Amino acid sequence: MRRAALHLQSFTVHSERFPDTDTYPFNLPVLQGTETLAFDSPVTFFVGENGTGKSTLLKAIAMRCGIHIWKGMDRTRYRHNPYEETLYRFLTVQWSNGGVPGAFYASELFRNFAQIVDEWASTDPGVLEYFGGSLMNKSHGQSHMSFFDNRFRIEGLYMLDEPENALSPKSQIRLLKLLGRTGGEGRSQFIIATHSPLLLACPGATLYSFDDAPIRRTSYEETDHYRIYRDFLGNREKFL
Repeated sequence: MRRAALHLQSFTVHSERFPDTDTYPFNLPVLQGTETLAFDSPVTFFVGENGTGKSTLLKAIAMRCGIHIWKGMDRTRYRHNPYEETLYRFLTVQWSNGGVPGAFYASELFRNFAQIVDEWASTDPGVLEYFGGSLMNKSHGQSHMSFFDNRFRIEGLYMLDEPENALSPKSQIRLLKLLGRTGGEGRSQFIIATHSPLLLACPGATLYSFDDAPIRRTSYEETDHYRIYRDFLGNREKFL
C-alpha cells in the first residue's frame, strides 16, 4: 500500500476538560491517558479487548468530523447517562484538506439503515445505485458487502465499527482486499475498530492497541487476536 495524502491527520483528546472522570466514557483509561493520535496510513485499526474504548472513540471521532451516525430504535434505559454521547465535544481533529464527506458503519445499526434506504427508494429508485441495489433483498452478509463494494467507490473518510460481525471468513478476505485496493488508490481513508485477525493483516495498515493507556502502536504479530487464533488453530485441544 503506497503512502497517500490523508484526509484526517490526527486528533487530540482534551482530558483536562472532562466533566466527570468517574463516569463513562470519561473514566476509560485510554481516554485519560492519551493526548494525541496521528493517522499516517490510509487504513488504521483500533484493536483491543472488549470495553477498552475502541468503538466509543471511533464514534466520537466520527461525530467530531461531522459524519452522520444512523440510530437504531430508541429504548428506555434503566439509568440515563448524560455524558454517553458527549465525548466528541472534548476532541479536536486536524485535517489535511479542510475535511471530506464520510460515512460511519456499525453492524448493529446496518439493518435499520438498509430499511431507510429502501423507504427512500420508494420515491427515488435511483438512490439504490449507490448501494448496488436494495440491501434488503440480499442475505445478511451479502448486503453488508454490497454496501462496502459500492460506497467505497466514493472518495471520503470511512469509520467502520467491527465490520467482520456479519461476514464469513471468505467475505472478510474480500473486504481485506477491498481496503487494500481502495486505500492504496490514495482517495479514501479508513479507521476501523475490529477483532478480526484477517482484517488486521491489511498490508501497510497502522494498528493501535487500546489494551493499555496510553493508546500505542502495535504490530500484527503482537496482537492477542493474532496470537490466540494462531495458538488455537495450531493446538485447539489445549483450549477445550
